[in-house]
Amino acid sequence: MQVRSEVTIKFSGELPTATPAANKKVEVSLTDQNGVVFTALINAKSWRKAETNANEFADWAGAISGKLGQRTENGFEIIEAGIQLFEKKPKEVKPEEGAAVAESGTS
Repeated sequence: MQVRSEVTIKFSGELPTATPAANKKVEVSLTDQNGVVFTALINAKSWRKAETNANEFADWAGAISGKLGQRTENGFEIIEAGIQLFEKKPKEVKPEEGAAVAESGTS
């Protein structure tokens, strides 16, 4: 049997703080609602793209995903991590046309 553990950490509002790391990477730490700290090394090019998207998108949500790594003092490492930002599109307010049509068809 083969087993893989993968994790996705979702965030919104602002990008986490990134610090430069070795091998063209940046280190990012995120703390979840339970106080668990997830630390990831992300490719600097991917990080720059995320920063650009955060500035361009009016409203967005982000995710850091990768393999669940070693336990740390306060949480876990995320290894082979990547980052993505998704633009949140405003939901279109649809008029209650369907209800009006259904009511008029039954009279």
